[in-house]
Amino acid sequence: MDQINKDMKEAEKNLTDLGKFCGLCVCPCNKLKSSEAYKKAWGNNQDGVVASQPARVVDEREQMAISGGFIRRVTNDARENEMDENLEQVSGIIGNLRHMALDMGNEIDTQNRQIDRIMEKADSNKTRIDDANQRATKMLGSG
Repeated sequence: MDQINKDMKEAEKNLTDLGKFCGLCVCPCNKLKSSEAYKKAWGNNQDGVVASQPARVVDEREQMAISGGFIRRVTNDARENEMDENLEQVSGIIGNLRHMALDMGNEIDTQNRQIDRIMEKADSNKTRIDDANQRATKMLGSG
């Protein structure tokens, strides 16, 4: 997209140079109009270098989780201890899955914003290409 934008700037400059009256000045009726869509898509550079890695979202409820005691002790034997340890491991795994889901959700949100910016740039480029084609066709037809 950035290369297309760069190429379009050069093409628009060349078309403007070709459209100059006697090769010196631009006729006011042929002056290129700056569009709001272009300014919106290319105005601010949000696609810069990543400054930091994604951070994990920490939930306060997780800090207050029960540490042990997942089952009510009846006989207080080794089987109950093993069940409690197994439930602790399952709880840890579920917590890890939850963190992965939150991280994936954050990454999807970030990528959706990037896709939206790419779509704006693509629409802007398409409009500019269509306008440049119309200008070139008009120049060739009148020349």
